[in-house]
This record gives sequence, C-alpha cells and structure tokens, in this order.
Amino acid sequence: MKPKITIIMATYNRAHFIMETLESIQNQSFKNWECLIIDDGGTDDTKKILVPILEQDDRFQFLKRSYKYKKGLPGCRNCGLDIAKGEFIVFFDDDDLVHPDNLKISLEVIEINNIDFCHYQKMSFVEERPIIKSNPIAIVKSLSKSDIEKIITQEIGLASCTVLWKKQCFDFIRFNESLLYAEEWECYTRIIAENFKGIIIDNVLYYNRKHPDSNTGEFYRNNSIRRESYTKAVLLVIKNLKEKELLSASLKRYFVTLSKNFTEYNLFIAILNVLDLTIFEKIKWQLFYISYPIRLPIYKIKKALQK
Repeated sequence: MKPKITIIMATYNRAHFIMETLESIQNQSFKNWECLIIDDGGTDDTKKILVPILEQDDRFQFLKRSYKYKKGLPGCRNCGLDIAKGEFIVFFDDDDLVHPDNLKISLEVIEINNIDFCHYQKMSFVEERPIIKSNPIAIVKSLSKSDIEKIITQEIGLASCTVLWKKQCFDFIRFNESLLYAEEWECYTRIIAENFKGIIIDNVLYYNRKHPDSNTGEFYRNNSIRRESYTKAVLLVIKNLKEKELLSASLKRYFVTLSKNFTEYNLFIAILNVLDLTIFEKIKWQLFYISYPIRLPIYKIKKALQK
C-alpha cells in the first residue's frame, strides 16, 4: 500500500537518541506512513542499533545520503524529498519525540479545511521525558502570504519539525544545500511566498530535545559556521522577497536592524547590495543604521510604556 505520509529524518551520529525517536513514530495512531532515515555519513553504531526495528517494521528505511547531495541537513532532506512516496511530507529530527496523534491530527486539519499545510506547536525538554497530553483540536488562525512578515520575523515560528505539508509544496522547491543553519526558515518562507495556505493549531504535537550539540545550541554559542550560514539565509530571503515584491519598508528596517548583530560579516553592506537601492535610499538606510544605537534606548522606553 502506498504511504499517505512520508516522514524524512536526517541522522548523524545519534545512536544514543534515535531509537526513542523511532519508537515515538512507531506509536503513531495514524499508521499509513513511511519513514526515510537518511544517514549523513555517520561513524557511530546507528545502523547496527536500528537493525531490529528495520527488520520488524518495513515502514522504516535506512538510506545513505547519495553523493549527488551535499553533506548536511539540507542535502539529506532533499535526498528524502526526491524519493518520498507519500502525498504529505513532514520532517522529524533524530533526537526528539513525537506526540502519538501528530500525524492523525495534522492530516485531519489539512483534509477537513482543504489547505496545504498544518503548523502545530512544540515543547522543549532536556532529560526528563515530557508529559504527553491529548486535547481537542484548537485552530488558532489561517496562514498565507499575507502573514509573510510575521513568519520572517519569527513572530510565527515555522520550525523545521512542526509542519505537515502537502507534497506539492515541494514540487519546485528544495532546501538550499549551501546553508548549515536557518535552512528551514529560508526554505519555508519561499513556500509561503508562493501563497500556499495553511492553518496554525494550538496543539503541542512535537517535543524537541535541548542539548548543546544541536545546531541551534551551536548558533547561540556563537559558532562561526552557524552564524555565517544565518547571514547567507538572510540575504537569500531578502532576494526572494524582492523578486516576489513582498519586501515592505518594515521588513527592510527589520533586516537592517538585524545586521547590527553580524558586523563581522558586513551583513549591512551585503543587504544594501541585494536591495539595489537608489543613492538617496542608500543614504537613508545608512543614517538609520548609524543612528540605531542612539535610538535603541528610546525604543525600549516606548515599549515599556506600552506594556
């Protein structure tokens, strides 16, 4: 039977976590899925540890990333996308836990509402396993191209593992394999810019494990590879928004302000080059950039007063 949903999971040296993740997938109340485990050239005992579950449940497949894809999370996910058989796609990480009704609820939301994707909530944990609760479906709002600014600024956080997509969302879109951080943010904003429509639900259906070896953990510890990748993602997002005529003045302000945190990569100058501004506009944004540290305390006071 052809699977309804394809789960794509990149893995790299996570033998100590991955079995818990796969068991939470195996316990899904919705049964018609395939799980493509794409190994990124790991050197630990992951494959050996997975032998029992691979032999017992043929919905799991363990595959080596083909060399036509670059090493890294985006390359593994693209490899999975190109061989996926399901009508729907979801990405899970190899060190997290999945709510038993994750696939059932998110698929139901998509089919009942005739939309392209369902965005659900996640909860973080460190060592102690989270208490899993089951609540009625609670729809928060619809999501479309009109919400692009909230998605860019991550007021609405489309995390890599919190969205079930119709496969057609990826018909002409793949992850950028040059990125080693913020690849899902860059990819998902391109999908939203194509005006695929979705729904946000308030249900917690995913549990992400917090540990220092995660990409996010490395980014917040100022890992240079992750930080540089983020600046590349920013420029790609700006370029796409500009091409789609979705780059508002407030988004330009957001990106220029953001660039203050990445002076070592000359992000501000790179942003101006991508925007291809007139001389007058360049001068305006240069003045904004230079004066921002002076104006910042005033912004903070205004924000405090508004509260």
